[in-house]
Amino acid sequence: MSKPWALPLLLGLCLLAYLLPLGSHGLWIPDETRYAQISQDMLLSGNWVSPHFMSLRYFEKPAAGYWMIAVSQAVFGQNLFGVRFASALSTGMSVLLCYLIARRMWNEPRKSFACALLYMSLTVIAGSAGYANLDPQFTFWVNLSLVALWFALESVGRTQRLIGWAVLGLACGMGFLTKGFLAWLLPVLIALPWMVWQKRWRELLIYGPLAIVVAIAVSLPWALAVHAQEPDYWRFFFWHEHIRRFAGDDAQHDAPWWFYLPLLVAFSLPWAALLPSALRQAWQTRRQASIGFLLLWLLMPLLFFSLSKGKLPSYILPCLLPLSLLLGHALADRLQLKQGRVLGINGLMNLMLGLITLLALVYLQLKKPLYDHEPHNLVLMLIGLIGWIMANLLQAFRPLQCWAAPAFGSLLLIGLLPAGLPKSVVANKMPDQFILEHLQELGQTDNLLSNDLGAASALAWRLKRPNVALYNTIGELKYGLAYPDGIQQRVDPKQVQQWMREARQSGSVGVVMRVKGDEELQEIERLPKDGKRYEQGNLVILIIPQGAS
Repeated sequence: MSKPWALPLLLGLCLLAYLLPLGSHGLWIPDETRYAQISQDMLLSGNWVSPHFMSLRYFEKPAAGYWMIAVSQAVFGQNLFGVRFASALSTGMSVLLCYLIARRMWNEPRKSFACALLYMSLTVIAGSAGYANLDPQFTFWVNLSLVALWFALESVGRTQRLIGWAVLGLACGMGFLTKGFLAWLLPVLIALPWMVWQKRWRELLIYGPLAIVVAIAVSLPWALAVHAQEPDYWRFFFWHEHIRRFAGDDAQHDAPWWFYLPLLVAFSLPWAALLPSALRQAWQTRRQASIGFLLLWLLMPLLFFSLSKGKLPSYILPCLLPLSLLLGHALADRLQLKQGRVLGINGLMNLMLGLITLLALVYLQLKKPLYDHEPHNLVLMLIGLIGWIMANLLQAFRPLQCWAAPAFGSLLLIGLLPAGLPKSVVANKMPDQFILEHLQELGQTDNLLSNDLGAASALAWRLKRPNVALYNTIGELKYGLAYPDGIQQRVDPKQVQQWMREARQSGSVGVVMRVKGDEELQEIERLPKDGKRYEQGNLVILIIPQGAS
């Protein structure tokens, strides 16, 4: 761990663990298909200012996150790898930041290696690296802002300090362009109490304005451009995505205040057993500047998001880098003192979790098979689970020598899990794969229709045609559909037969339906019966020829 090649080893492991699985499975709905289509729309339309989802205004996020995914698709192709590369790159850069700040805080190469390895192997971090949404990018910018702040605070030279504060401003500006005002708030929640506690508030007053100026300089050009193009953008984005989500009685994803506490434990896998001792050690040494900084970085965002009415698990991803630093710090100290008991307990806990999962899979496969003539998928799942079990078996019985084994078990399992899922899950949650099987026929149709936003966005992305008519579905496109130029894309059940007659006069119609209950069965009954029909899981594809209904 102290060799010069320790950092290249970590980055090489990132390349293998994060990049290789990117093209092994279809796009999950609703997130991955949405972000794939919005960023693709920028490439197709040339409009890089205001985000559009299936050609409709979609103002829930700023543009920079879509820019990254769009550039990845432009470089690597409009394919699964291209859509997910931005997430893998952002997560890999956060691993590098973890290594660098650990090296700066403790100047112990072994501890830096341990912290970065723990962070990159957290199951939720490894999973987010292969998942196309904006959370990995936003997490990276928040991580960069706070790492830059620490480097600025620890710098002895004026030039280094100025560079640190400028990078902080750059990260805040890019974070704002990715997900909004939280990118400015989160560093303040940590920096302000820490500077007051350390009696360095004058330094904040002297150098803080530099970070503010840089953040504004980065953000302002796009902010003015989107206002000029879409004057209502900032009203919707500020009130709907910030005020209502934080304090509104009708906030989306409402959850109790303690929602994130069990999640933090789950997100610590495969190192959850280290949590009690690591947090206890951190609290006992909280007067050390570095530990106090990390505790603030962990607890302040956690407290802020716990007070919010709307909660999603991904909101606390920025808390995981300081948590990994505290875990790695405690782990390295245990290794130095030859204290392997807590590591052995960690291995046993993960071992039991893996065995229970494996036995449950075998039992279900014997009683009610999850895999129906899918040996390839089943073998991948078994390899992932057995790898997890063997890795943690090593840690359980040789904790000091094989302390890092759970990291490799975690990366193997998370890498294989999506590709090893049963086809029933793939059919229902990754519609782009079923669409891909019938891409040629769907591509020859003149009009497209879908009753589900996830399936519609998968269809639009695969065909590179954003104008999919939305049949009895609104969801998150309520705002865009309210515009005069968006109303025509909405098709109500009472209008669908008239819409179908008009569409068939100009050419054939491709339909992708998700049928989950009686309402969807009634929707499909209203459609013509004279076309080709394909079914998989809860998905139905109809190829309706040109002509009168």
